Amino acid sequence: MSRIKEFNLPDLGEGLTEGEILSWLVKVGDTIELNQPIVEVETAKAAVEIPAKWAGMVTKIFHEAGTTVEVGAPIIAIDTEPGAGPVDEPVQSPAAPVPSAASLAAVEVAPAEGAVEPGLIGGPAPGGRTAILVGYGPRTTAAKRRPRVNGTDQAAPPAAPAAVAAPVAPAVVAPPVAPTPAPVAPAAVAHRAGPVLAKPPVRKLARDLGVDLAALAGSGPLGSVTREDVQQAAARPAVEPSIAAAPVVAAGDGTREQRIPIKGVRKLTAENMVASAFTAPHVTEFLTLDVTRAMKTLEKIKSRPEFRDVRVSPLLLVAKAVLVALRRHPMVNSTWSGATNEIVVKEYVNLGIAAATERGLIVPNVKDAGRLTLRELADALNGLVQTAKSGKTPPADMQGGTFSITNVGVFGVDTGTPILPPGESAILVFGAIRPMPWVHKGKIKIRQVTTLGLSFDHRIVDGELGSKFLRDVGAFLSDPEGALLSWT
Repeated sequence: MSRIKEFNLPDLGEGLTEGEILSWLVKVGDTIELNQPIVEVETAKAAVEIPAKWAGMVTKIFHEAGTTVEVGAPIIAIDTEPGAGPVDEPVQSPAAPVPSAASLAAVEVAPAEGAVEPGLIGGPAPGGRTAILVGYGPRTTAAKRRPRVNGTDQAAPPAAPAAVAAPVAPAVVAPPVAPTPAPVAPAAVAHRAGPVLAKPPVRKLARDLGVDLAALAGSGPLGSVTREDVQQAAARPAVEPSIAAAPVVAAGDGTREQRIPIKGVRKLTAENMVASAFTAPHVTEFLTLDVTRAMKTLEKIKSRPEFRDVRVSPLLLVAKAVLVALRRHPMVNSTWSGATNEIVVKEYVNLGIAAATERGLIVPNVKDAGRLTLRELADALNGLVQTAKSGKTPPADMQGGTFSITNVGVFGVDTGTPILPPGESAILVFGAIRPMPWVHKGKIKIRQVTTLGLSFDHRIVDGELGSKFLRDVGAFLSDPEGALLSWT
C-alpha cells in the first residue's frame, strides 16, 4: 500500500465536469484528520467544502485558489504515514516512454477495488466509477475519449502517429512550402479546415476568456487545444489593427466598466431560466387580498411556548397555505415528462424557497414538507435560508423540487411574474404586506393587504385549475384558523 495518495476532484453533482477552487483550508506541511474539510470548491450548483479521504500530512497542493479544475484531476497529495521517514522517489527507466506500474507504486491515485464498502467515499460503484461524495467520480476503466490519466498528458499514444508520419516527411519539398510563418500568423490557423479538437471544459474556458479556439494551434494530443493554450492566448495582447487604431474615448474606455465572469451558480441559473422560459408556456395570475387575520394568527403562534425560540415570519403561513392547497389540487404538484409523454403527479412536496445569495439566486427545497408539523416546517425554513445565505447549501438540497415560493415582499416589492424552476409546474410569488384602505364589513378601513402571483405551466395547469389553486391559497391566508379547521 503506497504512502502518498492523490485525491482527485470528485463529481460534486450529476453532470458537472469541473469546479473552481475558492480557497484552501489547509497548506503543505499541515497534519490533517480523516473527513477534515480541506478545500472549498464552487461548481455550477453550489459552493461546498470537500473533506479529506485520508489522515496524514499534506505534501503537495496541485492547484491554487481561483483555478478551475476538471473533475477527476488531482488536487492534493497526502502522506498517510508521515512518521515513517522520507518517501522514496519513483525510479523511471530513461528508455521507457511511459512510466511503468512499478514506478508508480509510490503514489496511489485511487483506492483499490474493495478497499472500502460500496457507496462510501472512494468505494466501488457500478459502471467502473469511483463513488465520491455526490454522484460518481472518474472512471476506473479504460476511457476512449479522455486523453489524460490522473491529470497528466499521455505521452505514448501521440508518439505512435508521429513515428508513422516520419517517413512521409521527406516527400514534402521544404523550400517551396516554407511553413515557418504559419504559427506566427493567427489568421492562417483561424481558417483551417475541420472542427477544433478541445474538451468541453476547455471550450467553456475559451468562451469565458473570449478566445477563438479556431485561431489556436493546439499543443495537446492529436493537435487538440489544451487549457494552457487558451490561457496563453488570453494573456497575449490583442494585435488586431482595428482595435489598435481605435480612438480612445474617455466615457467608454473600459476604466468605468466592471466585467463579471458568468460562471458557477449564476451561469447555471441563467441556463435553467432560459430553458424553462422557452420550453414551458408560462401563464401568471394575480390575487390581492386582506391578510389582517393572518397577521393576528402569526402573533398567536409567536406567543405559544413551542415557538418562543423560533423565528416566525409570514412566509411560514404562506408555505402552510401552499401545502394545504396542493393537497386539494395535486395536479399543480406535477412534472411534464416529454421523454415518456406523461404528466408525473407527485404525492410528496419538496417545497423550494428562492434565496438570493452573493453567488446568485438558488432555490433549495424542504424535502417532503407536507409531512412536517408547523414547528418542524418553521425550523426547516429557517435552516434553509440561513444555510443559503452562508453559501453552504449542498447540491442535494437544490435537486428534486416540486413547487417553489419566491418572497419578493422582503424587498418591498408588491408582486412579479416568476419563471418556473425546471421540472416544476407552478411557482408562487409572495409580495409585501402593506397597510392599505380596504372595504371590510361594508366600511373602508385600514387593513393589512398583500398581492400573490402564480406562474404555472399551461401544458399541465389550465386557467381553471390555476385560479382555483390561487383562490385556495388566498382563502387560507385570509382566515388561517378557519381554513385549518374546515380543510384539514
